[in-house]
Amino acid sequence: MKKKPKTELDDDLRPEYDLSKLKGGVRGKYAHRFKEGTNLVLLSPEVAPYFPNEESVNAALKSLVDIAKTHIHETR
Repeated sequence: MKKKPKTELDDDLRPEYDLSKLKGGVRGKYAHRFKEGTNLVLLSPEVAPYFPNEESVNAALKSLVDIAKTHIHETR
């Protein structure tokens, strides 16, 4: 049996939802946060146990950057 295609007139909203309470929303309320950007990465399963939180990841990366800077200055 084929399902009939949905049209714009089909309303799946439950009757207990009161649309009048949805008034007053602010468009783009968090747009400035989005523009600032987010940099999320997924750690490999074999590495993740060594970095239980954001601070440990940042500390390790900062150390690595310092080592890289030192190495670059030594080779010049």
